Amino acid sequence: MSTTETPPFEGFPPEALDFYEALEADNTKVFWTENKHVYDEAVKQPLLRLCDHLAAEFGAAKVFRPYRDVRFSKDKTPYKTAQGAVLGMGEGAGAQYVQISAAGLLVAAGFHEMASDQVQRYRESVDDETLGTQLAAVLDAIRDAGHTVAGEQLKTRPRGYPEDHPRLDLLRYKTLTAWHEYPPQPWMHSAELADVVARDWRQMAPLNAWLERNVGASTQPRR
Repeated sequence: MSTTETPPFEGFPPEALDFYEALEADNTKVFWTENKHVYDEAVKQPLLRLCDHLAAEFGAAKVFRPYRDVRFSKDKTPYKTAQGAVLGMGEGAGAQYVQISAAGLLVAAGFHEMASDQVQRYRESVDDETLGTQLAAVLDAIRDAGHTVAGEQLKTRPRGYPEDHPRLDLLRYKTLTAWHEYPPQPWMHSAELADVVARDWRQMAPLNAWLERNVGASTQPRR
């Protein structure tokens, strides 16, 4: 009985970025139908091989569907102009995210969404002198590695915290992620891309670890 091995990851071909550049200009079912073979061969299959390559260290992957949910959106274009996957997203654990598009490569980690009980635990932890100082140091190290720290923030200070709180900027976050966006470069068409993603995720891992320890999963019912 023979087994079929997954081919090694060798990068995304140039056609992947070309496909999304063309899709941005013609986001229609006609274009998608005529070019779906390009999506399958140049985008989907390389991404699956990348996820398979990284799974041993970073966990199982969820590859997102290429179709947009337009039910509650004014924008009715049917297809996403980027293809993403998330790895290692357990209950209460920060996830690792990777995305390919015409703009290049996006590598990210952290909490893209937090329920209200998670936001409460997050702020309580940031308010704690020891835990809050730990998070500030983690984020400084991530920035020093060349990554961006961002997230949805309140425009004003959270209720109940003083205006002179030493970590007021951190308290304002409602989501918290680290990310790095790379414009198109030749190494994206080679196995080196997997090394870049893995290196960035390792540098961002302390953020996921802090969130998992101090915020954890939501206990609220799913909507």
